[in-house]
Amino acid sequence: MTALLVLYMTQALFMPGRIELIAGFTAFRATLEAVFGPMTTLALASQIMGLYAGLVYFTPVFGGLIADRLIGRRNAVIVGAVMMSGGHIAMTFDQSFLVALLLLIVGAGFLKGNISTQVGGLYAANDAAGRTRGFSIFSMAINIGAVAGPLLCGLAAQIYGWHAGFGLAAVLMLVGLATYLSGSRYLRDAAQTVQAKPEAARLDRQAWIAIAALLVVIAASVFQTISYYQLTNIGLIWINGHVDLEFLGFHIPVAWFNSVDAFSSIVSVPVLLALWRWQAGRRHEPSEMAKMATGAFIAAAANLVLVAASSLSDRSPVFVPLVYEMLQGIGFLYYWPTLLALVSRASPPSVQATMMGIAFTSYFVGNIVIGRLGGFYEQMTPASFWALHAGIGVAGGILVLTLKRPLERVLIGN
Repeated sequence: MTALLVLYMTQALFMPGRIELIAGFTAFRATLEAVFGPMTTLALASQIMGLYAGLVYFTPVFGGLIADRLIGRRNAVIVGAVMMSGGHIAMTFDQSFLVALLLLIVGAGFLKGNISTQVGGLYAANDAAGRTRGFSIFSMAINIGAVAGPLLCGLAAQIYGWHAGFGLAAVLMLVGLATYLSGSRYLRDAAQTVQAKPEAARLDRQAWIAIAALLVVIAASVFQTISYYQLTNIGLIWINGHVDLEFLGFHIPVAWFNSVDAFSSIVSVPVLLALWRWQAGRRHEPSEMAKMATGAFIAAAANLVLVAASSLSDRSPVFVPLVYEMLQGIGFLYYWPTLLALVSRASPPSVQATMMGIAFTSYFVGNIVIGRLGGFYEQMTPASFWALHAGIGVAGGILVLTLKRPLERVLIGN
């Protein structure tokens, strides 16, 4: 659905005659412009995309708290999946656009952090390498959907209209829920409804130090997020305006390109797992923070591909965004599953779901910035816009390497 959203807003929903149909949108736009100033259609769509994507990764903090203290992780995941399905259905009507975004944001809050915490629970507390590889496999499985989703929903939107694409997303979300329910009995907390009593959840000084260190790592990852996730926003706008999309008489749907980074992640997982295992056998496997820095530098390199393409021509061949997306998919594997594994391993057990939700706030901050930066796209050349994002990625990698030694001293025993 994310692959369709910014295109849907800029090409259809925000056009005269349709934008007036959205319930509550006049007041909503006035509120945004009171904060960010007057916006063009593209800037408005970019800001909404950034706010939506950011809030999707902010609400897991509250979803983790509710799961840890009240309803348990399994129930939280089920509630989240049902709400997100309802959001996709609401997206099929112009009038309920804002309601759809709200359902998706709140539903993601229940689902994202809690299902990730359950993955971490499959591994022994001292199995750091196994947990990192496990999260890589988990990300690969998610990316199967991230490949199929834009391909199927993007094609449905091109042939049958935008609403058909969103409706198919709702169906696929329900398939995901059925898959989870069919296998959830194998999870360690399948029968859990409420976490331990509050007195068992008290944190000592060492636990608070570990939490503080993790918060620094999470904050440092925001740079990688900005350098990576612009591909779901202005990346699609750039492809639509600057890439030759005709191939053997077929017009390639722009949304399809958001499948490429996910596909790259899928095929890269076994290669990276073999590489890390080979490095581990020689006691040279990069640490978790070294992997995160590598991911930031790869994201920067991906943006430099678009800098070069934009500098050479106003119309790029189709292989340019393919290379960009493929590099981003590899960089993602280095930094995001590694961050989740680190948070899962080093968090005090009583607040694991909460800390996992906090990890997703790096996406919240990153996507808010991404949406804001997207509003400047019309005021910059494409080459300078992508150079900015390459610089942000490099800055993130340098920051993680700078913090690596002191933070690892704190986290290595957790």
